[in-house]
Amino acid sequence: MIAAVVLAAGASTRFGSPKQRVLLGPVLERLRESSVDEILVVLGAHDVEVDAPTIHCPGWERGPGVSLRCGLAALGPDVEAAVVVLGDGPDLDPRAVDRVIAAWRAMGTERLGATYGGVRLHPLLLARSAWEGIPDSGLRQVPAEQVDCDDLSPPGDVDSADDLPGRQPRLGAE
Repeated sequence: MIAAVVLAAGASTRFGSPKQRVLLGPVLERLRESSVDEILVVLGAHDVEVDAPTIHCPGWERGPGVSLRCGLAALGPDVEAAVVVLGDGPDLDPRAVDRVIAAWRAMGTERLGATYGGVRLHPLLLARSAWEGIPDSGLRQVPAEQVDCDDLSPPGDVDSADDLPGRQPRLGAE
């Protein structure tokens, strides 16, 4: 069984309001179009209603690795691997999720990450054997087998309202 862990615990300070309310819907929709068997959303700063199972991570402020560990610990013993995605990546392509899962099934590597133009982003797949020792800062600096997704759109990263898909940046904003 493959589970998706959606990290959505942040405070959204640059966004100005809980961006999870705006962005989780599209992310969950795209995950449902993929081959994951179950989805778990990790919340922290804001308790928002979503149409997927959630878990509250009390230590979310210490870093994304803490939220990830909360999510992984809540998964059942039948979960072989977890696909990690960010709740603020509304352009997640379900084909990237499926490609990372297929690569894991073919290679059996512990950690695999989708790359776009040579840059590792999400989704990231963690085999159960890689769930231990996740640093509080997350897995950005931890090596992972690269899965080429250059032909797909990257998931995006919405930090402020100006970053929302289809929205034009404000004049003078950098």
